[in-house]
Amino acid sequence: MRFFEGSDPEAGTICKKSTSIMGESAKRIMFVNSEIFPYLPENHIANIGRYLPQGIQERRNEIRSFMPRYGCINERKNQLHEVIRLSGMNIIINDVDRPLIIKVASIAAARMQVYFIDNEDYFRRKQIYADENGVFFADNAERAVFFARGVLETAKKLRWAPDVIHCQGWITHILPLYLKKVYKEDPIFANTKVVLSLYDDTPKETFAEDIASLAKFAQISDEDLAVVKQPNGTNLACLAAQYSDGIIIGSEGADEDTINYCKELGLPILPFNAQSYEDGSYIDEYNGFYEQLQ
Repeated sequence: MRFFEGSDPEAGTICKKSTSIMGESAKRIMFVNSEIFPYLPENHIANIGRYLPQGIQERRNEIRSFMPRYGCINERKNQLHEVIRLSGMNIIINDVDRPLIIKVASIAAARMQVYFIDNEDYFRRKQIYADENGVFFADNAERAVFFARGVLETAKKLRWAPDVIHCQGWITHILPLYLKKVYKEDPIFANTKVVLSLYDDTPKETFAEDIASLAKFAQISDEDLAVVKQPNGTNLACLAAQYSDGIIIGSEGADEDTINYCKELGLPILPFNAQSYEDGSYIDEYNGFYEQLQ
């Protein structure tokens, strides 16, 4: 294992402490994913979204997984259903109330559930990030803001306190800011660490929207969002890194500018190891990385 240092628990009480198993403390790991197979086609990120939570759970930890409910996901085939008691709140973005709908499905072979963040305006379209002509959606920044806030509000309703939140995929990159600047005082998140995986999915496009204006709420200041003054994918990833506790390089083509920024921040970094993905040993590497941050 190589570490580089850079220059339903849905019960009414908050679950804080993990159970002791064979003399070790089980961790609660929340995975926030851009993609999970089989809900989206197989690729590197979607496969990690599918098999990493299973592997961490098999190592006697507790897990929760989240992803957006993109319109291309077949609800009947995948047996998604709405969780009424988790749905029903609105999230205000650009002075518009956006209903938050929570759905859930089970991956029986993995004995795990996936929670889906849904909203008709943001996630009912059949494409994921770009239209049928390959044009990047104009509201992608808004969708990322809604997704991040939706995940954290749902976690509060679940009353399940994670030791680690692991963010994977660019659409998760606003969540670390919100956790550390808005939700950190909530007992659910008081001791939560953030792990950020960097992949080769950094958008090359400049966002059509002003991310700083969209993302600002509660006590978040202009200074907190200074790095996204230029609203592009690299700067959004740097924003995520700024509020993370550890970085995993998840693919060989991860953005070099973001990696260098993480090193400048002095964050613990788990480097890319192609062999570990081929033989499955990355799960133990990730598990050890979570332990390192506690």
